[in-house]
Amino acid sequence: MRMRKKRNLEPRMEACGDLLLARGRPCKNLKEAAENFRFPLDYGAIFGNAGPVEMEIGCGNGGFICELAKRQPETNFLAVEVCTNVVLTAMERVKREKIPNVRFLNIPAEILPCYIPARSVGKIYLNFSTPLPGSTHARQRLTSPRFLEIYKQMLTWGGEIVQKTDSLPFFEYSLEQYALCGFSVSEVTRDLHAGPYAEGNIVTEYEANFTAKGLPICRCVAKLCG
Repeated sequence: MRMRKKRNLEPRMEACGDLLLARGRPCKNLKEAAENFRFPLDYGAIFGNAGPVEMEIGCGNGGFICELAKRQPETNFLAVEVCTNVVLTAMERVKREKIPNVRFLNIPAEILPCYIPARSVGKIYLNFSTPLPGSTHARQRLTSPRFLEIYKQMLTWGGEIVQKTDSLPFFEYSLEQYALCGFSVSEVTRDLHAGPYAEGNIVTEYEANFTAKGLPICRCVAKLCG
């Protein structure tokens, strides 16, 4: 079912314009944009400091990125969300809570290299990405080789992907792809809340719902080898 457009969407997006770094796609064809369009972000100008940069892809309503930004005020955060209806909720939350170190990109993940300078992101968070079961949609999974190669362009050497999911098949698929694409994997757990990596974990809205239903949460860290 298609999400109903939020009331007064465009005026509300405009009111959050100081938080929004990019929206939509620079040209109709995503492949053409990824290959030919470059508008690298100037982090110093955007955040007013030279702090490290981390990114969440698929930020949803912003609960995770807001809490993380509060815990790490010295780090600058980029929140990526392709759905305009959803990113608006996250931006309004950041504005309401006056969180200074978060900015947003309302774009498809395929064109992130159009905006993100190479080797500039220390950590990428993938929280409860859509598993897209079945081989037909494998290429669209956010841990497919196609996307991992994109992340490798953006990550610093030794940079990390931190993944959480409630889908065990998707998790096992992701572990295989990390190994094939040059990442070393650590902190692997198939039941986050029962293991040693639960301390300090930020529980997202999805995570709370899944846990309440008795579903275990999988988590791992994939490090880009130099």
